[in-house]
Amino acid sequence: MFAVRDRDSALDLVQDAMLRLSSKYGDHPASEFPMLFQRILQNAIRDWYRRQKVRSAWGVLLSSLSTNRDDEDFDPLESMDLTGKTPMPELPLARIERQQVIETIQKEVEKLPARQREAFLLRYWEELDVAQTAAAMGCSEGSVKTHCSRAAHTLASALRAKGIEP
Repeated sequence: MFAVRDRDSALDLVQDAMLRLSSKYGDHPASEFPMLFQRILQNAIRDWYRRQKVRSAWGVLLSSLSTNRDDEDFDPLESMDLTGKTPMPELPLARIERQQVIETIQKEVEKLPARQREAFLLRYWEELDVAQTAAAMGCSEGSVKTHCSRAAHTLASALRAKGIEP
């Protein structure tokens, strides 16, 4: 079983699992709560690790971006430091390559079908959970998972075809 080492994230996961248990299974017998809670928490942790893995993969490409908040064209998506490391000063060639990769990613995201793009951006950039994304999109949680999976596979394939490994 996975362990979440970040205390705040672990507490959030436990709290979310408790809320799900009470909202979805409150009418079940109390004797079923431990088993249900365990399953809900395991799934929440698994989902959390999946999100971390995706963020880390994409974060490698985006982690060294500077944050220039005085610029009117500032895009917070481009300035996310997902690795938690302080970026090293980059050489001009590396900066140009990074900018080209970011532009390629943005173009590929724009090419996604509308529902896949919406689900992908809400889940991975806005960091909404599956339920929140489903509510925002007006669809089922299963649809959100399907749209996100298809979007991630499409993006990964498109980037690999261009020689970019996430």
